[in-house]
Amino acid sequence: MLVNSYNADVISGNPDLNDVYVYEKAKHAVGKSKFSVWLDNLKVFCRIRKERYDVAIACGSYSPTLAKYAFMTGARLKIGYANKDAPGLFLNNPVSPLSGTAHEVMSVFNLLGPLGIHDGPGKLILVPDGQELRKFQEYRINTLKDSGKPVIAIAISARLRANKWPVEKFMALIDQILSQNSAYVLLLWAPGSESNLTFPGDDESAERICSHFGGRIAAYPTHSLKALIAAIAGSDIVVTLDTGSLHMAAAMGKVTIALMTKGKSLTWYPWKTESIVLTADNNVEDIQVNDVLGAVNKYIGSCREK
Repeated sequence: MLVNSYNADVISGNPDLNDVYVYEKAKHAVGKSKFSVWLDNLKVFCRIRKERYDVAIACGSYSPTLAKYAFMTGARLKIGYANKDAPGLFLNNPVSPLSGTAHEVMSVFNLLGPLGIHDGPGKLILVPDGQELRKFQEYRINTLKDSGKPVIAIAISARLRANKWPVEKFMALIDQILSQNSAYVLLLWAPGSESNLTFPGDDESAERICSHFGGRIAAYPTHSLKALIAAIAGSDIVVTLDTGSLHMAAAMGKVTIALMTKGKSLTWYPWKTESIVLTADNNVEDIQVNDVLGAVNKYIGSCREK
């Protein structure tokens, strides 16, 4: 599998992979020149070409970059969704998209058709890093004393404006969960300042929430993707916006409460895990606190029974 350095930890340890090749995007390479990034990426593709792969699959909807990368592998058979105006420029086995509305998992799985694979995909797979998971489990034991209560991870970050939920609503939700005294709340957020143009984070929002609740909630800094994966793996219920944490939760079989716009919910809902998807037409901020609380309460009892 070829992945970029920003998301490589998501597939680290996956038992179905023999080799992982990591390239870098110039915008993610802090302190490196574009030339050095391009040179390093060229070396990655040279390593791939030396393996003489038979098949390369551009996994995703049509993208000229994906198609170009499939071509650069040197594989004999290059599969992917092609541009109708230039179907054979980089791909010699273009695939027709599925008709109607299909989940992104189904759209990617459809690319296996030329290889005679049609049975349908199973669940997602995500393997937490062992060291990070042990670190979080120790934190959970030391910070959250009552092991009988489920831990609700609330992930407050989303990059797109339409996918954001107001801090005030998060605080109202947390306040109601705490008033029921039936679960612990674990706050998760993207590290960094909201003023960072390259990697905007939610440190300010997290600080505001933590200050409001004092020591009544747990706040776990996730300065790496591995740490975020471990925190989600160690939680029982995940309340999340439409971002990476949604799919990480689904991949680890967590009960997932997802706040999404209606359009995105049709193709990016949590895949094959117990979930409730709450939607708004254009902006997630229109979703009501009581609706999210109702979804959470539906699962708190079953988590306590486990």
